[in-house]
Amino acid sequence: MEPVLLYVLGVLVVVIGLAVSIGLHELGHLWPAKAFGVRVGQWMIGFGPTLFSFRRGETEYGVKAIPLGGYISMSGMFPPLKPGGESRDASTGFLDTLVQDARDTSADTIHEGEEHRAFWRLATWKRIVIMLGGPFMNLVLATVLYALVLCGFGIAVPSTTVATVSECVIAATEERSECAAGDPEAPGAAAGMLPGDTIVRIDGQPVEGWEDVQAAIRDRAGTPTAFEVERDGGTLALEVTPLATERYVFDDRGQQVESGGEPVTETIGFVGVGPQYVIEQQPASAVLPAVGDNVVRVGELILNLPQRLIDVAEAAFGPGERDPNGPMSVVGVGRMAGEIAALDQVPILERISATVQLLASLNVALFVFNLIPLMPLDGGHVLGAVVDAIRRGWARLRGKVAEPLDTAKWVPVTLVVTGVLGIMSVLLIYADIVKPVSLFGG
Repeated sequence: MEPVLLYVLGVLVVVIGLAVSIGLHELGHLWPAKAFGVRVGQWMIGFGPTLFSFRRGETEYGVKAIPLGGYISMSGMFPPLKPGGESRDASTGFLDTLVQDARDTSADTIHEGEEHRAFWRLATWKRIVIMLGGPFMNLVLATVLYALVLCGFGIAVPSTTVATVSECVIAATEERSECAAGDPEAPGAAAGMLPGDTIVRIDGQPVEGWEDVQAAIRDRAGTPTAFEVERDGGTLALEVTPLATERYVFDDRGQQVESGGEPVTETIGFVGVGPQYVIEQQPASAVLPAVGDNVVRVGELILNLPQRLIDVAEAAFGPGERDPNGPMSVVGVGRMAGEIAALDQVPILERISATVQLLASLNVALFVFNLIPLMPLDGGHVLGAVVDAIRRGWARLRGKVAEPLDTAKWVPVTLVVTGVLGIMSVLLIYADIVKPVSLFGG
């Protein structure tokens, strides 16, 4: 029963963490909007029917039934139609009606005598600050959570102590893990290396970390090499001859390198030993690079999102397996958090650290995704402000006055993007139910 309770607890932690992340995102919009004098009617987590709410001053704060995002309602998001502009009549098309409805709704949020508090009247930089406030809040939260993981809990890093020693060498093409007659003895075992040995020198050079061990082995294929290890409080000299073996070459992003359509391989040394991992707290200088690496990975995922979604669909409706590094819905993230919490063989602090890291990655995803320059995402509003500034600047150079950019005309794009996001969400939720990404594979 305990694993089930832990699983549920892990899911609840992510749900609450996601709600907090969304709430802080919307506060990132709310605070600068209020500071710049914009009237904010609502601050909401979720969409659909309101579950509960309360009012503080002129703003209603609440939670809605569908936890797939959040919003704040600002006064005057769209500029009014200039005098003499198009009007609605019986022949007005659907899109024109949609645009005018958006203008009307925006106008309804402006209270009498508060026309100066409309969002569209703000200076360009103020509108950009408001719209970037949400993603920036997620970035700050992700950085804080990564700092907690790296500098507080620490992460598992390979030490110079040997944890495993292979008895034999099994060809990469073999689909087995047990040694068989005829398999050559692994160089580490042949030299007498044992689990628990700590490698201190290789060819007389001090070893600072496992990376030094890997580099020395990689470059000494077929060459007898002096290893100095600590065992049972004493020092022991061993002679190891790394076996020459072929391996595939991968780039910095983990992608397999190919040449002429064929995978590239390289010859390296192989000894057959694995390191013991220890938890080490990282310096503060490691936090921003970790956040940056996550931002890059999420950015690459978004750039390849169409193909990734096709892969998800093929896995969900076919026999294939999901890519563990592919996109997933809130359902998938919740399931993964549940699995982490239920790993009773893993120390509790490591499970907490993994859950915190999952929330950090979730906030990085919210940060990057909201920067996409399409309505209704924050990046779309930023693009509108920038285009408006360019138009006005160009008009001033010609001695003219430009009308405000009619961003209400972008509402059809909002409709399309919202529909695409809805379809994508349904696909990912379905895939996370019938073919979930699991920590245990499959």
